[in-house]
Amino acid sequence: MPTTIEVNKQSVEALLGSGKSKPFVVPEYQRPYAWTDEQVETLFEDLWEFTATSGGTEQEGSYFLGSIVSYENEYGEQEIIDGQQRITSLFLLLRAIYTKLVVTPVTERTAEANNFIGKIEPAIWRTNKLTGTVDYKNILLTSRVVNNEGNDILRTILETGKADENAKDNYSKNYRHFQALFDKHSTENPLMVYQFIYALLNQAILLPITADTQDTALTIFSTLNDRGLPLSDADIFKAKIYNQLEPESKKAFIERWKELDEQATDANESIQQLFYYSMFYYRALEQDTKTTTPGVRKYYAANKFERLYKPELMDTLFVILNLWKVVNKGEEIEDEAWSKNMKIKQTLDILSSYPNEFWKYPVVIYYVCYRKEEDFEVRFSLFLKKLLMELMTKYLMIPTINAVKPDILKLNAAIVTSDVPTFEFKHTDMAQLEPYIQNPNRNTVRMLLKTLAYEQQNELLPAKWEIEHIFPQKWQTNYFSDAPDSIIKEKIEHIGNKLPFEKKLNIVAGNGYFGKKKKEYAESKIAITNTFGTSDVQDWDMDSIMKRDIRISDEIIAILNRWNNEYLNVPIEAAKVEKPSEEDLARIEEFKKKGWI
Repeated sequence: MPTTIEVNKQSVEALLGSGKSKPFVVPEYQRPYAWTDEQVETLFEDLWEFTATSGGTEQEGSYFLGSIVSYENEYGEQEIIDGQQRITSLFLLLRAIYTKLVVTPVTERTAEANNFIGKIEPAIWRTNKLTGTVDYKNILLTSRVVNNEGNDILRTILETGKADENAKDNYSKNYRHFQALFDKHSTENPLMVYQFIYALLNQAILLPITADTQDTALTIFSTLNDRGLPLSDADIFKAKIYNQLEPESKKAFIERWKELDEQATDANESIQQLFYYSMFYYRALEQDTKTTTPGVRKYYAANKFERLYKPELMDTLFVILNLWKVVNKGEEIEDEAWSKNMKIKQTLDILSSYPNEFWKYPVVIYYVCYRKEEDFEVRFSLFLKKLLMELMTKYLMIPTINAVKPDILKLNAAIVTSDVPTFEFKHTDMAQLEPYIQNPNRNTVRMLLKTLAYEQQNELLPAKWEIEHIFPQKWQTNYFSDAPDSIIKEKIEHIGNKLPFEKKLNIVAGNGYFGKKKKEYAESKIAITNTFGTSDVQDWDMDSIMKRDIRISDEIIAILNRWNNEYLNVPIEAAKVEKPSEEDLARIEEFKKKGWI
């Protein structure tokens, strides 16, 4: 069926009045009401200024308040997807005005007061169609935000017109602020009061966008929203799970969800991302290897949210989170020895520099499946290095996501059937890697430098380190009089000219030449860089870069081969870094003769 969207500009009175037939609902998955005093005051003062300059009964201006995105749910309610903060504030403002108007005894009210009382009542409450009697308990706006005590506070304020003077919630504070603003302006300019109410009801304009389904409404909201955090799929999942629980289980679920949210935030993750990781885990269990990745909401919505209601889902999310506590924060998980294993942490750190997120999914799946196995620490270490070897070699040669995506999805499915899964990746001839390592794609440099660094040290690199160019990117033109700039620029970006270096020390070293920077290198806590500072090398030139290119490419290839053979349980000798071959030395001499180095 084609998507149906209705857009119809309406006044505040008309829009709120539509709640008589289709009441407004702030659904469970929305966030709590969060407008501040400043936003409340801005709304009121802007409307008052508009009334004085462009509105009121004598002028025909209009004041645009923004859009309201909603859809009619199965209960005939207008479920608000976007605009709940604005529409809630309008209800509070109208209630504050109404409270002020009705405090005057009936016999003393002006005709204007009686008129606007009659206008406001059907915008907030249901009224008897024959008698006009107001049912103050039957409010046209209901908040159902999960586990939010403000829902009852809002209902009480709209029903009674009273807010606790000591209450600190946003509903109470903003209602009292609206009252104070209205009292202040009524006292200072009493002749403007009714003009202001008229402008608010008739000339303040909203743009309601009514969609035919929740999905359509959410899509519209995502497109329009630029005012803060968009509504996430996780918010909707929370409401869906909450609604299908037995009453006695709801409180415990909310507490656990809150705990998951707090821990995820602390680990630099989000519940939304945890659901995304778990989607790949469940797809692997289902042996789904399709390369088209479904949206996470679409995936969990299938079969009436069947996957979302799995009893073990929350446990799985917490398990996945433990992995990222180690990866992102370096935490150690109780009773999980692998989380204390520095070599595993180093491998995960190298993987974290992989240029896209496809490395994460097999890691998550392997961890969830086998973390309780007796030999998990050993198996996990071998698996991670094999995964890194495959990903690094493929990206060095073909730096696109499509180079590994199909193979990763097949690997995901293979993991759930074996803790030594077969990697069905296209074979890479290691001999072909040399030029790609020596002059690497910029997205692979950090991976390569970490790989080299961790061969020489048993701790993680500092949190803040930068790629140091040994021969500076900005050099004096007379330093190499015979070398073309194009050759120098190319060689400077080779892996042989780069080191991992602490940011603080790198700032001090600046663009100095090797002899001047050795002192800073010697201060480095990174072993591979410190070695340069304490070595006998006194100068660094194009010849030095080319020789180191060869040494590094040989070392990287040896490391990758070792990781592969260890995983396949192939006995090999310790990797050795070979000296430059005669052919390599001859090539360097040729460049010298041409004046390039």
